[in-house]
Amino acid sequence: QVQLVESGGGLVQAGDSLRLSCAASGRTDSSNFMGWFRQAPGKEREFVAAIWWSGGITYYADSVKGRFTISRDNAKNTVYLQMNSLKPEDTAVYSCAATTRPYGNYRTSAIYDYWGQGTQVTVSS
Repeated sequence: QVQLVESGGGLVQAGDSLRLSCAASGRTDSSNFMGWFRQAPGKEREFVAAIWWSGGITYYADSVKGRFTISRDNAKNTVYLQMNSLKPEDTAVYSCAATTRPYGNYRTSAIYDYWGQGTQVTVSS
């Protein structure tokens, strides 16, 4: 009942910045948390960042804290991931996710109900 569409990925040099967007449609009023995950070739999907929609509280993986910022625009039903000081190790397919659950481990992909198709981010050195 919720559809998510990511955009903003691309090919950049190390040290550059990108802003990813995730536009939500459908019954978005039921979502409590939205998150960003990424998956690189040969690796498992990993947590990047999450936001509690109502309160605007944010959470980050240690690997991106201080470089990435997650934010929301309630009027546009959109969540953003601002990525600064990008490193080659950030190369991955980035996906956004939403959950209707009011509580849980936001770092665990299993709690999320809906997923976007993903957008490719490639960082060269």
